[in-house]
Amino acid sequence: MSNPQRTCVGCRERTSAADLLRVVVVEGVAVPDPRRRLPGRGASVHPDVECLTLALRRRAFVRALRTTGPLDTTGLEEFVLRQGEGNPAG
Repeated sequence: MSNPQRTCVGCRERTSAADLLRVVVVEGVAVPDPRRRLPGRGASVHPDVECLTLALRRRAFVRALRTTGPLDTTGLEEFVLRQGEGNPAG
């Protein structure tokens, strides 16, 4: 069984979906979906600050998720920061 491949919306690197964090939009809010179970269109990003920063600067989530209007990424940013705190190599 092959591993699905996805492209990180931050660094644009193509890699295994298991290595990326899926993000979906719920009522104008970018929501992390680490279990990959939430319905709707998803965008993938490496769960690190560098890729998240690149994606936000390039407005990649707005394009990839095909949203209109402002997108609240506060919860997503906090989620990625918390993930980084638990990783001594990051």
